[in-house]
Amino acid sequence: MQSKKGFLPPGRPGTDIMPGAQTVISVENISVELNGRTILENVSFDVKQGEFIAVLGPNGAGKTTLFKVLLGLLGPAHGKAVVLGKPPRLGAKEIGYTPQHRVLETDLALRARDVVGFGLDGNKWGIGFGSRRRNAAIDKVLEEVGVCHLADAPVGRLSGGEQQQMFIAQALITNPKILMLDEPLSNLDISHARKIVALLAGISRNRGVAVMLISHDINPLLHSVDRVLYMANGHGVLGAPKEVITSETLSMLYNSKVDVVHSGGRIFVAGADV
Repeated sequence: MQSKKGFLPPGRPGTDIMPGAQTVISVENISVELNGRTILENVSFDVKQGEFIAVLGPNGAGKTTLFKVLLGLLGPAHGKAVVLGKPPRLGAKEIGYTPQHRVLETDLALRARDVVGFGLDGNKWGIGFGSRRRNAAIDKVLEEVGVCHLADAPVGRLSGGEQQQMFIAQALITNPKILMLDEPLSNLDISHARKIVALLAGISRNRGVAVMLISHDINPLLHSVDRVLYMANGHGVLGAPKEVITSETLSMLYNSKVDVVHSGGRIFVAGADV
């Protein structure tokens, strides 16, 4: 194990990924500084095609900052990131992204198919005009995520889980090779959270899409992800859940005593600032 100034080298994932899978994200010794504060320091890791990775850690650990680097929204002060063989760039159709989920207003008149269609219009001015091909693509991706029957429903009337399925459909409609989701499980009960995780696990396997998902809780993800990237204090460790979520590893990462308790098939992490 390396010191907390770097990430563990990629180990064997917890479940099988695509044979011969290519590296789609490579991060090498990146550091990010904002307003004189170091947010990330000497971060290095790789992500393979079809791999499902949970990005864990407390608020302020640098999880969303890392996503911003990969999306081309923020440049590192040091080091480099390579996404699909190129430096990160804004508006890349090869990346599907869902920001932190917000509950939509109940009186919002837009239909689910309208919101999903916006995924086709991200690089255009205004709203795209309807067409048979466009509608077929929208219906196909809505069916894939399990809400085709809600295509014409007002989005504000959808449940939190249904809205999240709709946003995943929006991110998928350009056939991305990487799917990045910021806190998609927040505000969902355990049943709906597990449904979203199962959906994403199926997408990563069936489409060969690399999925990175930010979460505060490993439990809904525990039996579905290949590896976890646990971040704290601008550093982190990467590996299979059973390798990373241990008292020894997290105490090293936090530089403080952390207890990891297994009970009833769930994992509980307790300690200062956890």
